[in-house]
Amino acid sequence: MRFTDTITYPDMALVLQNLHNFPINDIRKELESSFSPVSFSGKVKPGESVAVAVGSRGIDKIDTVVYNCARYLKNIGLKPFIIPAMGSHGGATAEGQAKVLEQLKISEALIGIPVYSDMETQNIGRLSCGLNINISERALSADHIVIINRIKPHTKFRANIESGLCKMLTIGLGKAKGASDFHNFAVKHGFGIIEQAAGYVVKRLNILFGIALIEDGYGNLSKIEVVLPQNMINREKELLKQAGNMMGRIPFDDLDLLIIDFFGKDISGIGMDSNITGRHRDIVGDFYTFPHAKRIFVRDLSPGSDGNGNGIGLADITTTRLVNGLDMNKTYANAIAAISPEKAAIPIHFDSDRKCLEICAKTLGLESLHKSRIVRIRDTKHIDMIQVSKALEPEIESNLELKRGSAWEPLKFDENDNLTSFPF
Repeated sequence: MRFTDTITYPDMALVLQNLHNFPINDIRKELESSFSPVSFSGKVKPGESVAVAVGSRGIDKIDTVVYNCARYLKNIGLKPFIIPAMGSHGGATAEGQAKVLEQLKISEALIGIPVYSDMETQNIGRLSCGLNINISERALSADHIVIINRIKPHTKFRANIESGLCKMLTIGLGKAKGASDFHNFAVKHGFGIIEQAAGYVVKRLNILFGIALIEDGYGNLSKIEVVLPQNMINREKELLKQAGNMMGRIPFDDLDLLIIDFFGKDISGIGMDSNITGRHRDIVGDFYTFPHAKRIFVRDLSPGSDGNGNGIGLADITTTRLVNGLDMNKTYANAIAAISPEKAAIPIHFDSDRKCLEICAKTLGLESLHKSRIVRIRDTKHIDMIQVSKALEPEIESNLELKRGSAWEPLKFDENDNLTSFPF
């Protein structure tokens, strides 16, 4: 199957976006500043244990945040240890979850406190809708619990509370069983039950505090805030709005083709953030929004994904090399726990990028890509520099937040018919 003779490719150029840019320069100082107005006098006793719950996303400088949190807890006389609070990630095994944390540079050797990744849970009660609340037995064994997570719009649903402290508290700490039960109940009741579940858990567990993190449009850690349990739900709603306003977006609509170079679990829970791609398919609700890409072509699996390809089913076309790099046990475990088997479905795939692009053109109803609206990004976490086709030139010139960073040049392929890399 060859269409090369009939496909004409467009000239492409790099475009720079002016995004929200507020990086934290000194994380230790910022965290100390957030702790300064907080007093735990009378709430803790020297020698008490603290379970520090950490997730699996590629949060900017998460290892430094965890290290300095552990340092603070030890300085006030407590004995912290780390637990993964990531539901079914890491193949839903203790070893897999410990490995995920190690890849984030979170280990006993690097942080200086023990890491316990066992998967056992305990049912602590039931919501009015009938959902059993499962919590890590290791977390329940501690005198106190600390939650560290990024606040951001979720890829799966829209609610007043999405991805953040409350979700980690109710789903992440539930390990594989809790995450699976929660997602199944959400089919009927919606993910708004996170708020109800968080209220239930906060009243029954000894939560010491949460550390809320927000990233700017460049993916840099931009805000660190210590949140006390009595304020956690209301404050997270406010922080979610801030996080949404700071996120970057693809600045063009009605795309013919979106090319994504890297896809993976370290980039997004579904490999490519649906807030950026505008596409989601899920039993709790589908959506197709800005930038309305008619076709999505995913080129490679991120090395940091550790074989987890959950979300690849949202692509139209991918490469055989990406498919060969998938660990289907991890991919299936994640997709099934998230009640999203469609996200583990393998798209049609071919040996080279050129072949994939030819199929994109033919399935767009185009005899040529020459005048098509194409955007190419490194991944959905890094969209400050993108590559675009010449059909988008008028929109670049009319947008003050955009600046062309290179000349218009033909799309380039290497000797293996794969796209050559471009600077990010």
